Amino acid sequence: MDKPKVSIVRIEDYNSEEIYQAIKQSLQLLGGLDKFVKPKSKIFVKINHISPPSPAEKGLVTHPAFTKEVLRLLKERGHEVVVGDDIQSKEEDGFLISDYRQACEELGVLLINLKEKGFKEVEFQGRLLDKVYLSQACLEADYIINLPKLKTHSFTIYTGAVKNMYGIIPYGLRLKYHRQYIRNDDFSQMLVDVLSCAPPQLNIMDGIMAMEGEGPSAGNLRKTGLILASPDAVALDAVATKIMSLNPLDIFTTYYAHNRGLGMGRIEGIEVVGETIPDVQVKNFKHSAIAVGLFRRKLPSFLYAYFQEQLVLIPRIKKEKCTACLECIEICPMEALQLHQDTAVLNRRKCIYCMCCHEVCRYNSIELKKRFIGRIVQVIYNAYHKLSFLFS
Repeated sequence: MDKPKVSIVRIEDYNSEEIYQAIKQSLQLLGGLDKFVKPKSKIFVKINHISPPSPAEKGLVTHPAFTKEVLRLLKERGHEVVVGDDIQSKEEDGFLISDYRQACEELGVLLINLKEKGFKEVEFQGRLLDKVYLSQACLEADYIINLPKLKTHSFTIYTGAVKNMYGIIPYGLRLKYHRQYIRNDDFSQMLVDVLSCAPPQLNIMDGIMAMEGEGPSAGNLRKTGLILASPDAVALDAVATKIMSLNPLDIFTTYYAHNRGLGMGRIEGIEVVGETIPDVQVKNFKHSAIAVGLFRRKLPSFLYAYFQEQLVLIPRIKKEKCTACLECIEICPMEALQLHQDTAVLNRRKCIYCMCCHEVCRYNSIELKKRFIGRIVQVIYNAYHKLSFLFS
């Protein structure tokens, strides 16, 4: 059986012509675009456009300049293309602030908020789910092309190709699942269930500017200068996390998807073409403080349960930065936040530590704190990864 391929191509910045050539090269290394999608097909392009909308230069979304060049390639092959994500926005058009509306209009490509076309119930046999509502735009397409952004995540450690497909289900259902699956491992198993319903035929990752630290929205930008592509979402995530100096199978979404035969999560089972992983691996890439995958399969279950509790990040509102925009209050699945004297206030007894409030805050007014034991474990974890990088 042939190994799945992941291509890695270097690129300096978001210059349009350079992106176009780099994406074209990344696909040629895999055998060319036509190997994965037949000419003149209906294609749904799933972007990463988290809510609320933000300017592209903040690094929260798949950069519109990146997406535009993917669309340009698709248009050249005569494809009928729909671009979208399910977003919440107080603005009338949530795609304006990120420049997505302008980019798609220039190419004559339809850009939609997925709720505009609605969702359809699909029954299946997942590990945790037996039915889910999927985007009509996704179901009506001949092929799905997934454009994730390279980012850390304060709940799932990493967010990439697998997790980006979570956006094809409705916002309300996503909140429900946050309430229902409050552990990282259960939540990740649910994400893999969603992936299994609509696996993309091609994944192309915007790794030109990544996010490190407490992503996906409150971390720090890190220039990585890479484009990754693969027909295998799991293999792409495995390579991306290895570049971030993480063990791919410590990421629950990769681990579960690999074990369920939905893709290849072992680096040795992947053929990397273009650049090599050692040549592009990022030194001292800052992981989220919740990066507990190291302990998942290296400790007895009773100890792991204890450490997981200690490593939980606790949101704290920075009153001096809160703008009373209400975004965190509206997104909280447990209604644990309320407005008091023009500042968001958290009821810790209701909080399930899903990090939705942290993810949605555009003003960095929510910081994440850790218990004392958790801070000690984090020091050990950081030392482990520094040694792993030195001897890898």
